[in-house]
Amino acid sequence: MSLRQRTEAKASIDTSNIHVVKNDIKEEHGENDFMTFAHNAADQAEQVVRKIIQAGWNVCHFNKLPHWLQDNDYLKHGHRPPLPSFRACFKSIFRIHTETGNIWTHLLGCVTFISIAAYFLIHPTLEIQLQEKLVFGIFFIGAIACLGFSFAFHTVCCHSQFVSQVFSKLDYAGISLLIMCSNVPWLYYGFYCHFHPKLIYVIAVCVLGLMTIVVSFLERFSAPAWRSFRAGLFICFGLSGVIPAIHYGFLEGWVNSVSLSSLGWLVLMGALYIAGALLYACRIPERFFPGKFDIWLHSHQIFHVFVISAALVHFRGITELALHRISFAQCELANTLIL
Repeated sequence: MSLRQRTEAKASIDTSNIHVVKNDIKEEHGENDFMTFAHNAADQAEQVVRKIIQAGWNVCHFNKLPHWLQDNDYLKHGHRPPLPSFRACFKSIFRIHTETGNIWTHLLGCVTFISIAAYFLIHPTLEIQLQEKLVFGIFFIGAIACLGFSFAFHTVCCHSQFVSQVFSKLDYAGISLLIMCSNVPWLYYGFYCHFHPKLIYVIAVCVLGLMTIVVSFLERFSAPAWRSFRAGLFICFGLSGVIPAIHYGFLEGWVNSVSLSSLGWLVLMGALYIAGALLYACRIPERFFPGKFDIWLHSHQIFHVFVISAALVHFRGITELALHRISFAQCELANTLIL
């Protein structure tokens, strides 16, 4: 073969190789385009499904719920299905379903206590001293946190199992925080002239409160089967205030008008909390009329109303006690040193 022929043959082979490489690149590029198209199509399909779920979901029967949403089997109809979007969950606030009353009772209660706290705390220091603002601020923190966590839980509990578990723990921790923070102001003003009992009881209630909060974060604590245990724990924590109340009665005198008024508000608050917790634990009234209280007036809604009422009663009681202590009470130095 001549030199010219060999050169032409080599050029032909190189040209063939170039065409093969180009074809491989085109095929690879085509595969990448197809994968990109498929990925984009999947994303768009997912977005469409989410929009359909958000815009067109309907309430469903209890039996149609996944196991992690099945809490109260006496509520038969009107449940939200799983809504895998926080936007859809918050938009459901304005729909009618089994959680509507739970959401709005504590949302309005939270706004109410934020307003009361703002009105109280913005007063000039000459009218309300900084020390009083700090003591009442502890109570406001507990009330706002409890109602806010509860509102958030009942709003997003249908998002997913993980989100439901996280916010349920915050909900129960908020109840413990409210009980703990409610005790601090009345202990402070009740034992206003008795430093050592005041210090001991405040430390004790804070330790009990923190222990209850820790228990609230256990995995099993939020399970439906533990409903009675939860209610019993919160009742026992609330009743722990009976011991300092009895001590307070002996120190101040049982027939003292201030003592009667203070203990009266305290007893009313405790009665409201306990009554609400018992109704919640026993699922009254829906237990006796399954399917009749699905949307309104079931036990959890009643419990919410009792919690808000108890918090308002407590605020009234500690306000009267604080006014008396600050305006009229004169503490003897001997009492402070001895007790």
